Amino acid sequence: MFRRILVPLDGSALAEQAIPMAGRIARATGGSVVLLQAITPPVEYGNGTFLLQSPFTMVNEVLHDDLAEATHYLERVAASSHLIGVATEVEALYGSAAEMIFSAAHAKNIDLIVMCSHGDTGLKRWVLGSVSQKVAWHTPVPVLVLHQHAVTAGLHPSIEQPLKVLVPLDGSALAKAALKPAAQLAAALSAPGQGAIHLVRVVKSDTLPGEILDPTTKEHLLHKAKTYLSSVTEHLREGIAAELKVAVTWSVALDTNAAEAIIRVAENDEDVEGAGSFGGCGFIALATHGREGLQRWAMGSVAERVLAGTKLPVFIVRPQHSANEQAIDQEEAKQAGVQV
Repeated sequence: MFRRILVPLDGSALAEQAIPMAGRIARATGGSVVLLQAITPPVEYGNGTFLLQSPFTMVNEVLHDDLAEATHYLERVAASSHLIGVATEVEALYGSAAEMIFSAAHAKNIDLIVMCSHGDTGLKRWVLGSVSQKVAWHTPVPVLVLHQHAVTAGLHPSIEQPLKVLVPLDGSALAKAALKPAAQLAAALSAPGQGAIHLVRVVKSDTLPGEILDPTTKEHLLHKAKTYLSSVTEHLREGIAAELKVAVTWSVALDTNAAEAIIRVAENDEDVEGAGSFGGCGFIALATHGREGLQRWAMGSVAERVLAGTKLPVFIVRPQHSANEQAIDQEEAKQAGVQV
């Protein structure tokens, strides 16, 4: 469960949109919130001079003032109505935002990061290789990304319609790694009501561009997908879903574009063929990890296209790695300019 929640802020009202969600989760889990702002260091040239109007001797004084101002800002945010009754810490650090998020997540034992993407510009920077994006994919901490102008209706569950999270599955162990954290988040955001998760498997309706599946192959693939989802659902109902009192439904979508199908099912309540009516989803949960996950994002994976195309919050989960995989990830992060 999520008891230590980190909210990175940059002083903007947009970044602060993550605070109500963080406070809501913290109340539901009995957890606490850490508000973080990083003070970007001055740009250093090769000869040791700094890109500052102030003389070099004033650098420390300037940084001290910036840290004090950031701390004061964070304390004001901590006193907001969204965090009343929630144990809240503030942390102003000197360094790049990406490195400080990673550092604070480790030092503060964070188990969830909640942050708001900055519209189209911020989303492009997130996807196309900002340092913050690279750090997020190299930390084992789950990240809940809230979009500007996000669709939030599904995040307000009622007795008639519980909060539901869509979890796309492709048959891999990686995709299934998002199931437990997604169920935990759905339960927390639905408290004291019942949460739900909806599983979806997208069956491609073509083998190659322009080619349509023949009826026999189509029926075989649909049957295989349904059997798989039914088995996963049964396993969940006997385990984590029963423990958290989370309902589980599933459906199969037939489409040439997996990302578009996932978004359509999540946002438009579209249930193509499945078990159980599920209504609108509050967010989408996706799993990625380390070296492979970062490369797939850069190449335009389904996960990237879902994040870029949906207005729903996206919950990103990274499974734990072996020691060898962690070493590889850390080396790649360093090569990308991220100090880990």
